[in-house]
Amino acid sequence: MSAHIGKFAMTLGALLVSGQLFAHSHGHQMTEAEQKAANGVFADKDVKDRKLSDWDGVWQSVYPFLLDGSLDPVFKQKAAKDKSKTFDQVKAYYRTGYATDVDSISIESNVMEFHTGREVSSCHYDYSGYKILTYASGKKGVRYLFECKDASSSAPKFVQFSDHIIGPKASSHFHIFMGNTSHEALLKEMDNWPTYYPNEMYKDQVVDEMLHH
Repeated sequence: MSAHIGKFAMTLGALLVSGQLFAHSHGHQMTEAEQKAANGVFADKDVKDRKLSDWDGVWQSVYPFLLDGSLDPVFKQKAAKDKSKTFDQVKAYYRTGYATDVDSISIESNVMEFHTGREVSSCHYDYSGYKILTYASGKKGVRYLFECKDASSSAPKFVQFSDHIIGPKASSHFHIFMGNTSHEALLKEMDNWPTYYPNEMYKDQVVDEMLHH
C-alpha cells in the first residue's frame, strides 16, 4: 500500500465546477463523446463497468483549500457567470459539498486507505456495479459502487465514485460518497460530495486549470 504523503501534499487544491470536467484526463484529450458524458449527456447503453484500479493513487481532499480561501477566485468566477448566485452563495454550496474530515485517500490493489488526522482505516473493496442517476437539471451522472465486506474494518462499508466518466479510464479527480447504511441510502445523498485530486498536483496549478477551463 502506498505510504501516506506528508504535509507537503497539502499544496493540492482544486474546484470541480458541477457538470464540468477538465478538457483532458491524465494528459489525454477527451473525445467528443467523453466531453458530452462529462457534461451529463450520454445514452445509458454507453455506460460500462469499471474497476477500482481506475482510481488508483494517493488523493488529497480539496476541502482545506476552500477553508483557506485559495478557491475564492474560482467561486468569484462562477458567481460572475451565474448572476442568480452571489459569491457567498456559491462558496456556501461548495462548502457543504466538499466538507469532510478524510484528509486523503490511498487506493491500490483494490484496497482503500482513509486518512483522518493521525487515524487510518482500510479495507478491500468489492465492485457492486453502477447506478445511473438523472438530476433535477435533466443531466445525468453515474456512480460506481464498491463495498467493504470485512466486518472488523472501521472503513466505510459503502463507497460510491462519481467522476463524470462512464467507462474504463483512469480518473483525474473524483467525488466520493461514503456511508455505513446501504448503497440505496447513499444514492440519495446529493449535497455532500467530498472531492479529491491527485496529491502531485500543486494548488496553484489546479486552481489555474479550473479558472481557464
